[in-house]
Amino acid sequence: MIRIILLTLLALYLITVGLWPPAAAPITLLLAGLAVIAGLVPGPVWLIAAGIAWRKHQPAPATQTA
Repeated sequence: MIRIILLTLLALYLITVGLWPPAAAPITLLLAGLAVIAGLVPGPVWLIAAGIAWRKHQPAPATQTA
């Protein structure tokens, strides 16, 4: 029984080590590209964009009836 478990663990390890790096490559490239694009935009522009988005999606103030 222990032999089957060890062989299964070895197979899972080899699949993980052999297949994970090629499968993760597109994700890594995507994140690197996003980092480059984010680095090209100056910080104040990100702050202004965040402020505009926050202001645009802010809930309307409640009206008071007297």
